[in-house]
Amino acid sequence: MRIATMATGGIGGFLAVKLANSGHQVATIARGDHLAAIVENGLTLLDTSGTELAHPWIATDDPSEVGEVDAIIFGVKGDALEAAARACLPMLGPDTVVVPFLNGVEASDRLLDILPERNVANGMAQVSTTIATAGVIKKTGEFNVFTFAERDSKPSGRIDSLRQAINKAGSTAPVTDSIERDVWSKFVLFSAVSGVTAAGRCTIGDIVSIPELGELFRQVVAETAAIGRALGVSLSSDIESRTWTAASGLPTSMRASTAIDLENGRPLEIEWISGAAVRLAKKAGIKAPINEALYALLLPHRHGARKSV
Repeated sequence: MRIATMATGGIGGFLAVKLANSGHQVATIARGDHLAAIVENGLTLLDTSGTELAHPWIATDDPSEVGEVDAIIFGVKGDALEAAARACLPMLGPDTVVVPFLNGVEASDRLLDILPERNVANGMAQVSTTIATAGVIKKTGEFNVFTFAERDSKPSGRIDSLRQAINKAGSTAPVTDSIERDVWSKFVLFSAVSGVTAAGRCTIGDIVSIPELGELFRQVVAETAAIGRALGVSLSSDIESRTWTAASGLPTSMRASTAIDLENGRPLEIEWISGAAVRLAKKAGIKAPINEALYALLLPHRHGARKSV
């Protein structure tokens, strides 16, 4: 397959290495020092099992140099979605599939404002990766699952082809009968992990060991699940208990990317996490006071480090 990664951050970089090294033509869209390092040295993946080096078919900051591709792995920060989506346009053919792997539940809908509906799928990633240094992607943890489908979850040859490519490359891309349910199931967990570890400046270990934090976490989970159900999402009846069990099994040192960005003075994705929960609750006609509180606490830091007064 001919596949582009837009952009080549943690998720795009991880899949770019895996797919390129399994024989696919991979175009990595990147910029600045990261792009320069990929051009000069290739793209390196640091994993718990070792190091992999891949040399992309094309590495560029100009998607018009790539041309039509079969699939676009779309993994950018929520605030960058519009600009990145417009940049994808030169790479689209009639059957190109754009698979979003962003935090939150609104990415696929937002892409429809910019890209043709026929090109847009839906997806969610369960992997912990980051750009360690320019040209180097670091993966922490053992899990790497990429779940995606057409927006209506109906069978699709192009989805099957990309799923097969990812599975053969050594990662995991399972079949799903409801991508909406899967995206929301992750959101139920992530809204709590993100909101609580960022606002509380804490870790999963703190949440599990401190009863008050654990109760706050469970309240966010229940509230976000209620929003999804009110919007007609077929979430499982036991998602609240299963989410707490899943969170309790995470590494104790784990924090959401939101918490890490806050610590480093970087802009926060809260508009697409706690802010999205608040927005969607209003759309559903229900209250979301816990998500509202977390969103308010993090709003002063939304645009990154604040200058001292």
